Amino acid sequence: MTNRLLLKLFALLLACFSLLPEAQAQTNYTKTRYPIVLVHGLLGFDSLLGFYDYWYGMPSDLRSGGAKVHVANVSSSNYSEVRGEQLIRELDTLRAVYGYTKFNLIGHSHGGPTIRYVAAVRPDLVSSITSVGSPHKGSKVADALATTLPAGSPLRPLVAGFVDALSTLIEVLSGDNDPQYALGALASLSSAGSATFNARFPQGMPTTSCGQGAATVNGIKYYSWGGTSVLTNILDASDALMGTGALFFGFEQNDGLVGQCSSHLGVVLRDDYGWNHLDEVNQILGLRGLFASNPVSVTRAHANRLKNAGL
Repeated sequence: MTNRLLLKLFALLLACFSLLPEAQAQTNYTKTRYPIVLVHGLLGFDSLLGFYDYWYGMPSDLRSGGAKVHVANVSSSNYSEVRGEQLIRELDTLRAVYGYTKFNLIGHSHGGPTIRYVAAVRPDLVSSITSVGSPHKGSKVADALATTLPAGSPLRPLVAGFVDALSTLIEVLSGDNDPQYALGALASLSSAGSATFNARFPQGMPTTSCGQGAATVNGIKYYSWGGTSVLTNILDASDALMGTGALFFGFEQNDGLVGQCSSHLGVVLRDDYGWNHLDEVNQILGLRGLFASNPVSVTRAHANRLKNAGL
């Protein structure tokens, strides 16, 4: 009986040791060579009051797999170039404090053009660019707002003032004080503004209407993905806003704020996830369609992709 007990204990120890490599592999699953920096979109933030994340549940999940993750906080609303300069400032600070050399930048919505700007003017800071639901060719919602509120309209300064005030409140709640300029954001996110931006910073942009862009430019890898669902969860209060935005796209596939083809940049990993614009960053509170992919898992798998690419 004693011998049998010893044999069982020995077998149990062997089983435990055999699981160590697998456990180690899971621990290092997202351990990229360079740190990951997450960059929010319009009316975004890093964390409100230190506990509610814009990238809901994503930073902690990536860190659990071994990644070094930093969440940027730039202007909630402003020009792409202004936000880009603010991000450069943050990256230079991270470099000085931690000794990092480059970064894997992941940007949602307006965060996409923001990180593209950084890659174009400071390629020494960037290892890879990944855009998530970003309006690289502009948003029809922004176009509609620009048409509805033309220069000279008495409503234009009132609406802009409200958005600036909301952006300022978001900045205060996230512990930052970057300048806000709603009309600058509107100009950047419109089709005309995006065309001007793309002429200056074409890196990674597709050369056809709905194709893929260059996979690598100046040694920087380019990736993108996006969603094409709008009303995804009856419990999600933001779905009504996404549904309203979708009306401006007609029959074009979109996520409620960004058209399917507009989200294309570099290697298009997928452009038809069952997500709306906020689902792409696991908002609100992780609510999404019943059979939709988990955005946390998608981002985690992408970190592993970056790791395997030596990034």
